[in-house]
Amino acid sequence: MKTTPVKGTADYLPRQTLLRDYLQSVILDTYRSAGFERIMTPAIEDMENLEKSDGGDNLNLMFKILKRGDKLDAALAAGNYQDLADLGLRYDLTLPLSRFYAANRAKLNTPFKCIQIDKSYRAERPQKGRMREFVQCDIDILGSDSPLCELELIHTTAKALLRLDIGSFTVKVNDRRLLRAVLRSAGIAEEMMDTVCVSLDKWDKIGTGGVLAELTEKEVSEDASAKIGELLNGGCTLEQAEALCGDAEVSAQLRKLLADANNLANGKYDVVFDLLLIRGQGYYTGTVFEIQSNKFRGSIAGGGRYDGLVGKFTGENVPAVGFSIGFERIFQILEEQGFSIPGVRKRVAVLCEEQQGAEAVAAADLLQQQGIDAGVYLRPKKLGKFLARLEEQGFDGFQILGESDSPKWFAEKE
Repeated sequence: MKTTPVKGTADYLPRQTLLRDYLQSVILDTYRSAGFERIMTPAIEDMENLEKSDGGDNLNLMFKILKRGDKLDAALAAGNYQDLADLGLRYDLTLPLSRFYAANRAKLNTPFKCIQIDKSYRAERPQKGRMREFVQCDIDILGSDSPLCELELIHTTAKALLRLDIGSFTVKVNDRRLLRAVLRSAGIAEEMMDTVCVSLDKWDKIGTGGVLAELTEKEVSEDASAKIGELLNGGCTLEQAEALCGDAEVSAQLRKLLADANNLANGKYDVVFDLLLIRGQGYYTGTVFEIQSNKFRGSIAGGGRYDGLVGKFTGENVPAVGFSIGFERIFQILEEQGFSIPGVRKRVAVLCEEQQGAEAVAAADLLQQQGIDAGVYLRPKKLGKFLARLEEQGFDGFQILGESDSPKWFAEKE
């Protein structure tokens, strides 16, 4: 039998798990202190819900669960191979939240400020930074279309990242309505919007020339391509976008959000407009945002407004907006940097002979009352090797019952 975990998943050693627990506890404490409430939902969702969620490319990455028993036999006998699965693993936490809200909204506050810290699953091609099983840390506000929701999500998520000491970062903000209005003004037809956005999303990698080349391949008109080229060469500023947009209300809301968010940031991070912030999921309807690390390459958080998703369950318009921290990315960065968890309780091993068990447990209890984590171990024959392994695993000291009334600390060795 294999001892390695399935590709795209990971085992975590005690020291790694301690860091993961710490990160999640800081995030959860920050979210709760801002008035958000935690919920939990199943990892398994109905396939119909998953397939109708407008999840974009994520729909191609679903783990599907085969039907069982007679239902599977019937589907196979009928040759209906597209209907072999009736369940699937969630690919993010937003769809389960929307279903949860639709089922329980009579019991929830309005607006409902929600926390989710849980695992999601995607059939990714395993590589560094791409896991098949991964933790997401989300906050969402459902039932309000006020721009105050976006402001609160940005501010609360940034507070969590500041507490995690991840280094300097920049919050990027855009609005899907503004972007589509700009493209419409440039002459892009509605049915071409999504494919043009795919090309624009590559601008930081392929440059203006590469984007225009792709637009030519997609048979975008020369006039529309020229206008997009002018926009890209001009820096895609908010002023440019406003001149093309023609929707004063959207641009005014965006300007106020940027100003208010920067005032709350108080110089600890920057909040900037980025017209080329596309965000992949098809369900985003308005504001979108992303947090980029200035020290480490890549995004460490992202989200946006998805006003249409809950309505798929309720048949009514329910505004909703959420922000998700990239937990696995942050864990990877801090682990590689050798991050030390602040305020960690000291850990001690109480060593005893077989007949001293009860006495050793009592000694460990006494240490625990003093704020020290302590566990009991039988004294091994090769004591030196055992103590070296304890220190390697993060223990701070040891106490040998009958030889000492207090711990000996590894840090005090000569």
